[in-house]
Amino acid sequence: MKRTISLLLAVLLLSGSLLTGCGQAMDASGKYPLSKSGEATINDKNLLTGFQAEDNSRVFYEIFVGSFSDSDGDGVGDLRGIINRMDYLNDGDPDSGLSLGVEGIWLTPIFQSPSYHKYDVTDYYTVDPAFGTQEDLQELIDLCHQRNVKLILDLPINHTGALNQWFTKFISAHRAHNTRDEYYYFYSFYTKGGSTTPPGGYAQLSGTEDYYECNFSGDMPELNFDTPAVRTAVVDVAKHYLDMGVDGFRFDAAKYVYFGDNGRSTAFWDWYLGQLRLIKPDIYTVAEVWDGDGITDLYYSSTNCFDFSLSQSSGLIAETAKAGQVDRFTGYTQSYIDRITSIRDGAMPVYFITNHDMDRAAGFLTVASGQMKMAANLYLLSPGSPFIYYGEELGMRGSRGGASTDANRRLAMVWGDGDTVTDPSGTTYPVSNQVENGAMEQMGDADSLYNYYKRLIMIRKANPAIARGEYQALSLPNTKVGGFIATWEGETVCVLHNTTLNEVQLDPVAISAGLMPEVSASVGQGEATLEPGTLTIPAQTSVVLRLFPGED
Repeated sequence: MKRTISLLLAVLLLSGSLLTGCGQAMDASGKYPLSKSGEATINDKNLLTGFQAEDNSRVFYEIFVGSFSDSDGDGVGDLRGIINRMDYLNDGDPDSGLSLGVEGIWLTPIFQSPSYHKYDVTDYYTVDPAFGTQEDLQELIDLCHQRNVKLILDLPINHTGALNQWFTKFISAHRAHNTRDEYYYFYSFYTKGGSTTPPGGYAQLSGTEDYYECNFSGDMPELNFDTPAVRTAVVDVAKHYLDMGVDGFRFDAAKYVYFGDNGRSTAFWDWYLGQLRLIKPDIYTVAEVWDGDGITDLYYSSTNCFDFSLSQSSGLIAETAKAGQVDRFTGYTQSYIDRITSIRDGAMPVYFITNHDMDRAAGFLTVASGQMKMAANLYLLSPGSPFIYYGEELGMRGSRGGASTDANRRLAMVWGDGDTVTDPSGTTYPVSNQVENGAMEQMGDADSLYNYYKRLIMIRKANPAIARGEYQALSLPNTKVGGFIATWEGETVCVLHNTTLNEVQLDPVAISAGLMPEVSASVGQGEATLEPGTLTIPAQTSVVLRLFPGED
């Protein structure tokens, strides 16, 4: 069972003087004792604030690497495939209008692993041969930076794969009953016959009376972060990739570091992110804390978190896009921003509709109904750092259904140009249900969903106050028409959404607190028009107004 590490040991780790767990005193049951304060780490608040939030207010694009683009004809997506598709994602020319225009890329795990998803890491220092080489990764990093695109890696350190040499050595130490072996305490475990069984999932270590923690699968044993050598190891892994030029990380299963104990888990992330900011002060990080806001707020002390309250078919984005109450969405955003920025300077929301663990959005927000476009308006024309799941911009479909894996949610990107990437093993999703028009066809269709997403990203870039400005939610009589005002570096914008199926008319001056409005952009089913005293917004349309002081 994981216990907290003592303050003294944290100090030693910080100085780098303790390399293994052999020297720490343990109690009679072989557990690490609590520190007197109960604190897990040193929390240097100076390392957790002021990390260039404005530069991180980018549109990111999640790539499930094995399903994106295949460069060598083996059917598996790879790093070279992503390099070959960079012109699709970002061609380096913000004025060309020829690429999607994303400003950041999140790669799902690329490390050596026996599975198709790579969340069970065998070797953190080796790119899985199916995906390419370390040289391919370096080339992709360099190419991203040439085009002002940030690249973050998915770093699953809560658990490793069962084939990881750390776990192999852990098994050997336990079978030999060698408690002095540095790997004996590398993973969380308990011994049968103890007074209590710790929370979480466990599997017996064959040939022993010990049970190791594995909350997701027996093939994913959980590291013991009370062991100093484990903490050193995960810092070293991150440093290796930061030294290569990676801009940051997405952290998988962040709340499981200490199962059921958010206090200890958040203390670990405070310590860990403090260590990483010593290496790279402007590191970009986002954590997966799949829970309600009351829990995710706890983790904002050190890192931004994905907002799961807005995602999936039951989330607030989908609800609002289906002619829901816009003021509820903007009011939520206002309270969310106020709350997280009170926790940490520089904190920002991270909105998304779906990711690789969820049914795809086009299955519950259809393109034909206009709901998919409205949902995109809501979250891409919002502050912070939104994430697009690869293929979302094409209306790709995929749902788990009755399958035993999530492969149906991670289907091959539909390029339409002969790309040889194939669906991952375990796929049962009917091909006939997939979107017909791939990227190449949609790029040439002015009315396609792809070009709609591209336009939204261009509007967001042209009005930086949307992403970076001080947010003020509006309250309008028609709750299904609403928006916000944002000010940044002397620029003030007003974003308004009409989620209904009917045209609406508003008094723009009343909405804009007396400032004079000018239409900057309109996106949706029609074009918004502004006449003296009247702003007309067509059905399922959003408008961006720039606001200026009136003449005396």
